[in-house]
Amino acid sequence: MKLRLTQRAAAELDEILDYIAAHSPSGSRRVQRRLQTSFAAILRNPGLGRRTSNKRLRRLGATPYPYLIFYEWTADEVIVVGIRHAARDPASMPDT
Repeated sequence: MKLRLTQRAAAELDEILDYIAAHSPSGSRRVQRRLQTSFAAILRNPGLGRRTSNKRLRRLGATPYPYLIFYEWTADEVIVVGIRHAARDPASMPDT
């Protein structure tokens, strides 16, 4: 199984890491490592995340950081459709 980020998710990831890096380069690296660990966990067990109101979509928190990874999966790949700060307006979350 492989991991794919949509263009939107990749842009969100870049924005998150750039924002954190402007304040704390080491903090940005820690968040990036945690997100990578979360991606690996999803690849090992795609059913790991919580279901959303969209039956195809799941979300997984990148604890201890306040980021939510929204994804779906097929037999061949996990598709990350969004990465959001948990404090953002729920209406801005991907199809939840």
